[in-house]
Amino acid sequence: MQPDLDQPIATAKLPYADRIGFARLTTMAFNGTDLRPLRDELISKVAGGTAEAGEGLDLSLIAQLLGDKSTGLAIQAEVLAFHQLFRSPCVVEKPKLRVLALAASIDMGGNTPIEFLLEDSAIELLTLYVVADRLPVPLPDHDVAIVIASGSEECRDALRIIDQMAACWPRPLLNPPRLVGHLDRDKLHHLLCGIAGLDIPATNTVTRAQLSAASNARIANVATELQFPFIVRPRGSHAGVGLARMDGPAAVERYLAERAEQQFFVSRFVDYANDDGLFHKYRLVFVDGRPYACHMAIADRWDIWYLNANMAFSAGKRLEEASFMRDFEAGFAARHRNALSAMAERVGLDYFTIDCAENKRGELLVFEADNTAVVHNMDSPELFPYKPAQMRKIFDAFAAMLYRRARQGREQAA
Repeated sequence: MQPDLDQPIATAKLPYADRIGFARLTTMAFNGTDLRPLRDELISKVAGGTAEAGEGLDLSLIAQLLGDKSTGLAIQAEVLAFHQLFRSPCVVEKPKLRVLALAASIDMGGNTPIEFLLEDSAIELLTLYVVADRLPVPLPDHDVAIVIASGSEECRDALRIIDQMAACWPRPLLNPPRLVGHLDRDKLHHLLCGIAGLDIPATNTVTRAQLSAASNARIANVATELQFPFIVRPRGSHAGVGLARMDGPAAVERYLAERAEQQFFVSRFVDYANDDGLFHKYRLVFVDGRPYACHMAIADRWDIWYLNANMAFSAGKRLEEASFMRDFEAGFAARHRNALSAMAERVGLDYFTIDCAENKRGELLVFEADNTAVVHNMDSPELFPYKPAQMRKIFDAFAAMLYRRARQGREQAA
């Protein structure tokens, strides 16, 4: 049934499937738990025809966590073909708030891992996967909704379908789909360029043939501001997959010989090392326009993310990260207050993250903005005693935003 887009969409209590969920399964994998026995148990249920939809979705995630992405996605597609609404674990029997997360059918990194943000709250989380040409009408009962699909090409159909119904959504709708689409790497520069105190290299899409043509004489034909060294990655890749620095034509030839992709992102390389030769990369979380420290990674390599920085093996690095978190508001956030505020306003999302650094001029250097980065509290409290309180601050801010927006929606409807 096609809804009347001039009237709020109706809601109803719809059947959902319970699941172990993203947060619990990912934490098990993070802590070194062998997921294969659980995988085998779920496979037996599927083979015997006794598996519930939630168990099928859990099996899909386990397969991906074990490194079998293609099998995981195939299982997910089969499950979502007959069931799209799932409930995550909740710590209370009678939740104080009902949140509806709108997801796309994509790999485990393609939707906001919202379970981590709500794991210990009194908030019920229902996730609706947008897989058909339209959303179900009536919609599941909820107090507030949030789009958790990413701005990637694989999520474009889901974002388009949600956007078609956004104007008549019956409850507050956070992270509007039209704004999520602005976070893609080649769009973000245009969105943020010109902000005083902020440096964001332009990202351009190039074909394999264009990249192959890159040479000292013709590199300007690839992108106007480009020169060696520059950064390249396959379009649509995540978590540093295929990310490399091209120092000259020979490096481009070697890179293409090892890659099969046909489209790539290229951007100028920025040397953001400190005087000691170490690189510092930060992840910030924005909740309702306000930035929070999430983590800081330190390494002697430019292509840094938290895991390859080996923070767990350096007490000195952890001490520096603890200081960054403790002094964030008076330090980092104060230094970049105007740039952070302007960026939050231009992005316009209720919740998103950025990965950033400081360039040699002291400006905020932005690498990417995302609504699907993992924000968690899985790190060992013995090794990282400063993290639980900081992550709780983020989680509490996120929950408070949901309560506030739901209350405002009820007041407007009254």
